[in-house]
Amino acid sequence: MPTDEDFADDFRGSELEAVGVSAWFGKRKVLQRVSLTMPPGSVTALIGPSGCGKSTFLRILNRMHELVASASLAGEVLLDGVDVYEPGGRITETRRRIGMVFQKPNPFPAMSIADNVTAGLKLTGAKASRDEKHHLIEQCLTKAGLWKEVRDRLKQPGGALSGGQQQRLCIARSLAVRPDVLLMDEPCSALDPTSTRRIEETIAELRDEVTIVIVTHNMQQAARVSQQCAFFLAEDGTPGQIVEAGPTRDIFDDPVDPRTADYVNGRFG
Repeated sequence: MPTDEDFADDFRGSELEAVGVSAWFGKRKVLQRVSLTMPPGSVTALIGPSGCGKSTFLRILNRMHELVASASLAGEVLLDGVDVYEPGGRITETRRRIGMVFQKPNPFPAMSIADNVTAGLKLTGAKASRDEKHHLIEQCLTKAGLWKEVRDRLKQPGGALSGGQQQRLCIARSLAVRPDVLLMDEPCSALDPTSTRRIEETIAELRDEVTIVIVTHNMQQAARVSQQCAFFLAEDGTPGQIVEAGPTRDIFDDPVDPRTADYVNGRFG
């Protein structure tokens, strides 16, 4: 039986590093030797036009790429120096430590708000008392910026929430299993400006506790929420690759490659 310390407020971030990652769907190569360090205590934004491999790269980071039957890859994904694709590594443990929030909110619609938050505990085999679960629910909904809005209706279905609230519920659900890294695939693309602002506030509050990697097409959002940025590009049918990566301020204000300058200033993409 876990003690209350198991549900303490100290999330930890981990360093995530891709080393020479290439990817294929069947015979079509979609990523070419992508290397990127995603440090703890920061948000790393992946930017670039549609079709350049950003979401594929994100899915590779927590082993979701292999869910596609024709998918394959080469290279390494190191979580605190250990390759998540190492033979014998458990996929469930990788996905617990590296959580994912998708573009479209996907709470379990018939499940209560409270049960949505704790749903991951069953998948990971974690056990908790009623008091521990209540503490965890309050803690994760607070971290996701949702507690004050839903604390009086925790037994209502998660599907009854607004789109922005559903997305924050999905963030709370991801946090409940104590991830080291949280991946976000365009988490605000379907949301209104008010909900987008709240999600961005949540990201800012979480970055000291969990390493965050976000795919976004919104250049203003990338500039607002991230400290590191990587610009992906696929040109003339070639696989996607990183043109330039570094501190967000440098990518936006003083890029090295003219293609980066053109993209962040809206001249293509």
